Amino acid sequence: MNNLCRANLILAILAALPPLAHILELPNKLTLESSLWLAVQQHLYRGWGPFLGGPAEIGALITTVALLVIRRERPQTRLLTFMAAAAYTAMLITFFVFNEPVNKAITNWTPATLPSNWTDYRLRWEAGHAIAALFSVAALAALVRARMIERGE
Repeated sequence: MNNLCRANLILAILAALPPLAHILELPNKLTLESSLWLAVQQHLYRGWGPFLGGPAEIGALITTVALLVIRRERPQTRLLTFMAAAAYTAMLITFFVFNEPVNKAITNWTPATLPSNWTDYRLRWEAGHAIAALFSVAALAALVRARMIERGE
């Protein structure tokens, strides 16, 4: 179980890093003019989701569910682990509700074809990452607390 816990905590940290980075970028990204924002979306972020975000989030969810099975007879750690699994599930749902539609929409945009409501897309994309950051931090905190309880037993 120790190796699973270590792997889980590493994946939990990796799952939290991208959405937290987006939170740190948020004030500056909200000041970008339309064509620069589009260039950032289409070029800077290309490949990050499949490379780090998606695998880390899915890995964190899978290892958390595995820990949930192992901890099913321990009420304190079971509840915390369930909360983390629920947060990872909500994090993935948030991506598909907020971020993925924007990613798909902007794929073929150019500065000349950018819709007049492009700021709505920007807000939706940033809100998705902000919500994901909250879920990832909640999951990480629950997993760390569960591990601390186990180590104290």
